[in-house]
Amino acid sequence: MTSALTAAAAGFGTGLSLIVAIGAQNAFVLRQGIRREEVLAVVGICALSDAALIVLGVGGVGAVVVAWPSALTAVALVGGLFLIGYGCLAVRRVLRPSALTVTPGTEGGTGSRRRAVLTCLALTWLNPHVYLDTVFLLGSIAADRGPLRWTFGLGAVLASLVWFAALGFGARLLSRFLARPSAWRVLDALVAATMIALGATLIAGA
Repeated sequence: MTSALTAAAAGFGTGLSLIVAIGAQNAFVLRQGIRREEVLAVVGICALSDAALIVLGVGGVGAVVVAWPSALTAVALVGGLFLIGYGCLAVRRVLRPSALTVTPGTEGGTGSRRRAVLTCLALTWLNPHVYLDTVFLLGSIAADRGPLRWTFGLGAVLASLVWFAALGFGARLLSRFLARPSAWRVLDALVAATMIALGATLIAGA
């Protein structure tokens, strides 16, 4: 039970580290939350999309490792280097902080559900980074967990749900906090520490 909880906690931390970075998707969710427009639909799309991508990554990379055990070494090395590189980018953002600025009422449309849904789907599925982060990166880290990879994946899915729900439904409270560069500096520092530590662990165990 302790091992399962540890794997789930690791998945939660890793998943959260990957999705808190400033991006178009987070800005859109926050904007919808501030306006209170189709928040449930937007949060649901983001969380379910992440869950599908995480399952694809955990199942796909895990299946390759099961069929070809030596692939684990290659996946660990590449994934570890990618993680360290990701962490270095977060360090750069710490040194050059920016804010997630959202101005209510800047979108000219009627705020229809169809527009919100289509925009959310495009920001999620047409972003190439989501495949690198969620499918490959999380999949490679999960594969290193062996039989507990699905527990790790479950933790990552939960992290995604918690983050998007907090961002969407708590937008009016979070907007003031996230508008400050210092807030993102703290978040990015945590992301950098987590990613570099995970990357080093993967490479050391390869």
